[in-house]
Amino acid sequence: MPKAKKKPFRKKKAAVRKKVVRRKRVSAANKRTKKGFPWLKWLLGLTLLGMLAIGGYSLYLSQVVRVKFEGKRWAIPARVYARPLELYEGANLTAARLQSELRAVGYRKVKQVRDVAQWSQSGSRFVFYTREFLFWDGIEPSRKVSLRIDSDTVVALKDAASGKPLDLLRLEPPEIGSIYPSHKEDRVLVRRDEIPDHLVAALLAAEDRYYFHHHGINLWSIARALVANVKAGRTVQGGSTLTQQLVKNFFLTPERSLWRKTNEALMAIILDARYDKDEILEAYANEVFLGQDGDRAIHGFGLAAYYYFNRPLNELNLSETALLVGLLKGASYYNPRSHPERARKRRNLVLQLMADQGFINQKLADAAKRQPLGVDKKGRLSNARHPAFIDLVRRQLQRDYQEEDLTSEGLRIFTTLDPWAQQQLDKQIASGLSSLEKRRKLPAG
Repeated sequence: MPKAKKKPFRKKKAAVRKKVVRRKRVSAANKRTKKGFPWLKWLLGLTLLGMLAIGGYSLYLSQVVRVKFEGKRWAIPARVYARPLELYEGANLTAARLQSELRAVGYRKVKQVRDVAQWSQSGSRFVFYTREFLFWDGIEPSRKVSLRIDSDTVVALKDAASGKPLDLLRLEPPEIGSIYPSHKEDRVLVRRDEIPDHLVAALLAAEDRYYFHHHGINLWSIARALVANVKAGRTVQGGSTLTQQLVKNFFLTPERSLWRKTNEALMAIILDARYDKDEILEAYANEVFLGQDGDRAIHGFGLAAYYYFNRPLNELNLSETALLVGLLKGASYYNPRSHPERARKRRNLVLQLMADQGFINQKLADAAKRQPLGVDKKGRLSNARHPAFIDLVRRQLQRDYQEEDLTSEGLRIFTTLDPWAQQQLDKQIASGLSSLEKRRKLPAG
């Protein structure tokens, strides 16, 4: 029988050696994997922990935003009013006094009365269009009135539209002061539907043209501002949206730091996600700082309209609203009373931006640029005009109201002060003192 061939020992030995080498390689790879796995585990753990921390902090910021934004947003000072001027046939009234009373509440003299808060005079006949006003006993409606004065007496009082006689008309009283909270912030709240469309357009053109399209922050604007600032070597351009500006002023401190900017961005995103754009815009319009009247800070477009033009916000024209929006860049630097030329240039820039972005046409922008600033010389009456009387009112009210209610609940206080009589008395006192100083040869003042 033929013998079976034996496999070469050398080949078998080589095969065994290959298997051993392969096992060693696999074992080494396994060791390396096991050795590196704890670091990967730590990395994943830290990433997860970071995500949980960011999520938890975002929830905390969301709660902060909700509590403050949905709670009592502002302390609204109490408004103190003089007595209203009551008009009726037979009332004692001079033409000079009626003119003074109309100017005191911000009515404008025109050739022909067409709109609310306008008045005209032709001889002894006056025509004026009153504002609607809420008195303590009800609403006095807006109406166009015809009044005639003869021998310092009202001899005719009629509704100009119907020609029917009016038994009694109360002209809105002028505000003579306020009772402020300790921080001295003052504002007149306006609702979204009371904000003129051209004011919204000016805001978008000058401050945030993509407001209705972004989600609280605008990454493109931030990048563009960063490039501009790096090129200039200083801060020359901001990238903040209206939402970020509201967050900065309403929720945060004015410190400049990376941490505050991070919070600002996060809270802006949260605010935009939780609330309607119009609601955020309304809050912005009531929060912004627009001037300083002594120790009183002028906040919001509602009060700024009175402070600079002595009229409600909804009565301002395109040129006037553009001027107010221009103040956002720097209320002190562009103050139209102190720096009228700066204010004019800034207003015109806002108007041009509106035209460039299609909010208005160029012809309308050019016409608005030619208009005077139209700023009221004295500004709205403040406590400085009647300090002793305001202090007396406050002391009397403290008997029935808590201090917090007087300074934060927006109370409307009607008094018996007659501004015309007080004005005449002040003139007589000043004249008497001047005569006395001359007779006694005393130094003036």
